[in-house]
Amino acid sequence: MVAIILTFESISGAHLNPAVTLADAWQGGVAWHETPVYIAAQIAGAFAGVATAHLMFGLTLFTASSHVRNGPAQLFSEFIATFGLLSVIWGCAKHRPTAVPFAVGAYITAAYWFTASTSFANPAVTVARSVSNTFAGIRPADAAGFVAAQLAGAVAATLLFRWLTPSVGASGLD
Repeated sequence: MVAIILTFESISGAHLNPAVTLADAWQGGVAWHETPVYIAAQIAGAFAGVATAHLMFGLTLFTASSHVRNGPAQLFSEFIATFGLLSVIWGCAKHRPTAVPFAVGAYITAAYWFTASTSFANPAVTVARSVSNTFAGIRPADAAGFVAAQLAGAVAATLLFRWLTPSVGASGLD
């Protein structure tokens, strides 16, 4: 994550996650008319990532996942994963913007281990992983719940940090 964020930070603000992009647009960091282009690119990139991984391991390019990820614990885990991600971003962006890539990388690594869902925390990744029938996949029927939980986590963190630090609304987010 750190390497990817540092690589794309000067090109696109390292916007890799629709939940983060929507939160940033809501706070005035990205123009609303640019937001659909970012999200389309994020989704295309996520599917390209799945295709690349499958090609590297000799798997069928896309196959619907049968990996069940549903229920309250999984959904709450995704809410927490995304709430934490946005909290890390908002918490660092104002006073330590150069720390954001490192903080995000550390948080995502940790959240893989402390959430029951393994911290997808990204709607584009969630949708793309629905066509990966590997341990990393998510059954297509479960993806919508994950995306809803992720968006709710992003909204909750943004509201919290809007209250904690009223001038939050930085660019250069994940």
